[in-house]
Amino acid sequence: MPEVVVATPRQGKFNKNAARRVRRAGKIPAVLYGAGHEPVAVEVDPKAISRILFSESGHNTIFDVTLGEQANAAKAMIVDWQREPINDKLIHIDLKRIALDKVLRVSVPIKLVGTSVGVKTHGGILDQVLREVEIECLPGDIPSHIDVDISNLDLHQVLRVSELPHSDKIKFLDDEDTTVAHVVSIREEAPAAVDAATVATAGTTAEPEVAKKGKTDDAAAAKKEGKK
Repeated sequence: MPEVVVATPRQGKFNKNAARRVRRAGKIPAVLYGAGHEPVAVEVDPKAISRILFSESGHNTIFDVTLGEQANAAKAMIVDWQREPINDKLIHIDLKRIALDKVLRVSVPIKLVGTSVGVKTHGGILDQVLREVEIECLPGDIPSHIDVDISNLDLHQVLRVSELPHSDKIKFLDDEDTTVAHVVSIREEAPAAVDAATVATAGTTAEPEVAKKGKTDDAAAAKKEGKK
């Protein structure tokens, strides 16, 4: 059963003081818009919003939203949210009405499944470069995440967007050559050999710099003494 969010229209002025009053009352100020409707300033229950954001599908969750006393619920998604930086409390939400027959553009997490042979057998390190991929699909086809098996990913091999599971219901918008993950090795590099000539040159170069600094200090001291 989908989550139901009750959006109560806000009255009066819509400024910072009004938003604070909404929060003190235990609600979150929000805006509901989309699907050809005018934007409406509303307040919503933070517990319902948190349940959606912390669900498996997160902000891509499609839920029912009712506006005030209206009996008919509309389908909606959370498209933006703000948190208070100190205590991490939700302070504002943007809700968008959606049509189930219209394509949406969303970002979904990439979940790497299995243990790479390059890590297991050759001691490599798995580096996931891309954690979310942008896709286009109907609202009902939005996956909670994209699973990809990396068991055969060997040392120095690269997993690209083109190798993610494709279907006719989902269109990937990221470049097909974009790196998703790769297995790398970290080895201590031997210090570069330094020949005697380089050492000699470095020593010769360093001495004039020290001498120059010394002369400058002596001159400054003499000048200071003369002033006395």
